[in-house]
Amino acid sequence: MSPLGNRLATAVGERGSVVILTGAGVSAESGVPTFRGEDGYWTLGSHHHHPQEMATHAMFQRDPVGVWSWYLHRLGICRNAQPNPAHVAIAKTQSLLGTRCTLITQNVDGLHARAGSPHATSLAIHGDIQHKRCIQGCRPPLQDIPLDGLGVVRDSRATDAQMNALRCAQCDGLTRPHVLWFDECYDEALYRMESALRATLEASAVISVGTTGTTSLPARILQIARERKILVLDVNPEVNPFAETADETGGWVRASAGNALPPLLSELR
Repeated sequence: MSPLGNRLATAVGERGSVVILTGAGVSAESGVPTFRGEDGYWTLGSHHHHPQEMATHAMFQRDPVGVWSWYLHRLGICRNAQPNPAHVAIAKTQSLLGTRCTLITQNVDGLHARAGSPHATSLAIHGDIQHKRCIQGCRPPLQDIPLDGLGVVRDSRATDAQMNALRCAQCDGLTRPHVLWFDECYDEALYRMESALRATLEASAVISVGTTGTTSLPARILQIARERKILVLDVNPEVNPFAETADETGGWVRASAGNALPPLLSELR
């Protein structure tokens, strides 16, 4: 057993619980471009837009077709990607520990679910790109977006037929991607904020994987872990706030998730 694996197994023990927080670095290993990378940019006409412009409610109000075009392009990338060993290792750990292991993911690509992560113990705090919802809120259940006939390529706009296919089946109004935009706030009903905080308050250990921890809810999760002085392990090749805390309270594995996470989580089995 590795030193970090031993510390993790000891912290969780037979009755403790673990929170696994995942970010864009996990999915990047499956070929999903990050928002902050060059592949996230989108061209509408002669203008190049940054993801932090496209992924906003304000932009959707100005140009819903342009925003949907960008999301349909990303949806095609996500559906062509495959879960990697990190996704599989997390799913196996969830299945083994049941309610004692909570996955909190910032990724919207659905790769965790495709790897086998149980819905009951998985919190998608930024939503799911494979779902849409009515902007009027007339139909609470989220709707799957069919990929066939909807995928668009870079530098193009969705057609009228594609936009019609994205209208609400209940009221025929406009739908939006089920994702948390940069100018919106976390909540429990759509993004499981309270459930994520509660899981962290009850956890014996937090493992952060491939996340910078710069958005507010992951930052709060880190703050709770530090205040409670529980074990924090960080798996990330890049320097980040979780790595700094992990150096103090647990350990920082400066490696890719696909290489480091399977042997680390195997200690819990």
